[in-house]
Amino acid sequence: MRNFGKQWPTLKRLLKYGSPWRKSLLKAVLMLWVAAAAEVSGPALISYFIDNMVAKSYLPLGLVVGMAAVYVGLQLLAALLHYSQSLLFNQAAVGVVQQLRTDVMDAALRQPLSEFDVQPVGQIISRVTNDTEVIRDLYVTVVATVLRSAALIGAMLVAMFSLDWRMALVAMAIFPAVLIVMLIYQRYSTPIVRRMRAHLADINDGFNEIINGMSVIQQFRQQTRFGEQLGDASRSHYLARMQTLRLDGFLLRPLLSLFSALVLCGLLMLFGFSSPGTVEVGVLYAFISYLGRLNEPLIELTTQQSMLQQAVVAGERVFELMDRPRQSYGDDDMPLHSGAIDIDNVSFAYREDQQVLQDISLHVEPRSFVALVGHTGSGKSTLASLLMGYYPLTQGEIRLDGRPLSTLSHDALRKGIAMVQQDPVVLADSFFANVTLGRDISEAQVWHALEVVQLAELARGMSEGIYTRLGEQGNNLSVGQKQLLALARVLVDTPQILILDEATANIDSGTEQAIQQALAAVREQTTLVVIAHRLSTIVEAETILVLHRGQAVERGTHQQLLAAKGRYWQMYQLQLAGEELAASAREESLIA
Repeated sequence: MRNFGKQWPTLKRLLKYGSPWRKSLLKAVLMLWVAAAAEVSGPALISYFIDNMVAKSYLPLGLVVGMAAVYVGLQLLAALLHYSQSLLFNQAAVGVVQQLRTDVMDAALRQPLSEFDVQPVGQIISRVTNDTEVIRDLYVTVVATVLRSAALIGAMLVAMFSLDWRMALVAMAIFPAVLIVMLIYQRYSTPIVRRMRAHLADINDGFNEIINGMSVIQQFRQQTRFGEQLGDASRSHYLARMQTLRLDGFLLRPLLSLFSALVLCGLLMLFGFSSPGTVEVGVLYAFISYLGRLNEPLIELTTQQSMLQQAVVAGERVFELMDRPRQSYGDDDMPLHSGAIDIDNVSFAYREDQQVLQDISLHVEPRSFVALVGHTGSGKSTLASLLMGYYPLTQGEIRLDGRPLSTLSHDALRKGIAMVQQDPVVLADSFFANVTLGRDISEAQVWHALEVVQLAELARGMSEGIYTRLGEQGNNLSVGQKQLLALARVLVDTPQILILDEATANIDSGTEQAIQQALAAVREQTTLVVIAHRLSTIVEAETILVLHRGQAVERGTHQQLLAAKGRYWQMYQLQLAGEELAASAREESLIA
C-alpha cells in the first residue's frame, strides 16, 4: 500500500489527461455495465431452464426456442457493446497520447540549454516516444480492462447472491487471496519495471549516438565495440524483462487458477453436504459457470499490475522532464533599438568547481565591431552563449541597450540578438524553410539573403530552386555552404546585435571576402561581435578582446595590440608563420 501511495499522484495526473474525453469514457463505462449484465444473464437463464424445465420434464418447443433466442441475443448484445466501448477507449487513448506528446515536446523545447549539456538526446527521445506509448496502453488496456472486469465481477456477485447467498460467500473467498497476490506483485515488480524502462532509454540513446557518429565509427573501425555496447544494453533490458515474466508466471495465472480450484472444491462440498433440495443442480451449474468467468477478470486485473507499473514509471519519467525548470526570461518586451553591450564583472562556471570566465568587463558601442580572440578553451564561445542568454550568470551583469539581459522577454531577446555558429543546424527541408524558419518572410527577401551570401547560384541550379529539399542535416551541402545558409537566415531579418562564432572558418578566401563586404554593409544597422581564430578577418575591429584561460588579458585595436607585443602579437606572428609555410608547401607541390 505504501508503494501505491507513492504512485497515486503520478497515476492521478495521468488519468487527468482523459478529462477532455470524459463523455466518451462515461458512455464506454455504461456500455461495459450493460454488456456485463447481458453476459451474466446467460448462466442465470440456463439455471432456470435446468431447474424449472429439464428437471420437471416440461419442455414446450416455443418456450425453449424463445429462451435459446434470448440467450443468443444477450451474447450478441454483449459482443456488440464490447466492440463499441473498445473504440471509445482507443479514441480517448490516442487523444491522450497526442496531448501528452505535445506537452512533453513543448517542455523539452523550453528546457534551459544547460540541460542538453548533460541530458543525452536518446533519453529525451525515449520519453517522447516509448514512454508515451506505454501511457497509451494505460487507457487502451489497463483502464478498459479494470472497468470491464469490475463491471463483470459486480454483475456476477449480484447474480450469485440472488441465486444462493451461501454459495456466493464461498465464492467470495477468492477475493482476499487475489488482493494479497496483487500487493506482493506490486512490491516486487515496481523496481524491475523502473530498471527495464531505464535500459530501454539507454538503447535509444545508444542508437542515436551510433547513427549520428556513423562516419567516425566506421573511419576508426569501432563497429564491433559500439555493437557490443548496444548489445550489453539490450541484454540488460532482456534480463529485466525476463524478471517480470518470471514474476508474472509465478504470481499470476498459476496461483490464481489454484485459488479458483480451491473455491470450486468448496462449492462442491457445500452442494454435497447440503440437504436435498436446498441447492438445485441448475444453481450449481450457474455458480460453476460464474466461477469460471470470475477467474478470468481476476487474472486480468492482476496481470494489469505489470502494465500499470510500466505506465506509472513511464509517467514518472515524462513528468520529471515536464516539471524541470524552463529557460527563464524577463518581462521587458521593448525591442532593442541601439545594440549597445555592457559586460560588468561577469564570471561563469558550467560546474561549481571549474570557472570558465573570471571577472570579464567590456563596453561595446552601438553599431560597432568587436572581436573576441584567444586559444581554444579560453572562453570565447561561452561569452557568446552568455550574450545570447543561454545560461544564467554566476556573477556580474550583462546589459543590452542599458537594460539587464535577464529582464528581457523571450521575444525581445531573440529578435534583438542572433548568432551564427561554427557548426550550424540545417533542417532536412528546403532552402526557403531553412532561411525563414517559420517567420513571415517573403520569397524575395530569401533570394536577396542568398545573393548576399553567394548561395543564390547554387539554389537556382537545383531542380526546384529555393524549394528544393536539402538532405538530412544538409548533407548535400558542403560545410562552408551550411555556414553561408546559417548566415543567410540571420541576414534576412538583421538583428540589432549579430554574433559570428567562427562563422567564416570553413569557406574559401573569395567567399570570405564577399562575406566581409556583406557584413560591412550590415554594420550600418547592427553591432557585430566576431569570434575568430583567423586574425586576418578582424583587423578592422574597433575593439579586440583577448581571452586566456577565462580572463581578459588584453584589449585594443589590431595596431595597438601588435604594438604592445603581448599575447595577441604572439598569436598573430604564429599565424603569419603558418600561412608562409603553407604557401611554400603549395609552391613546392606546383613545381614538383
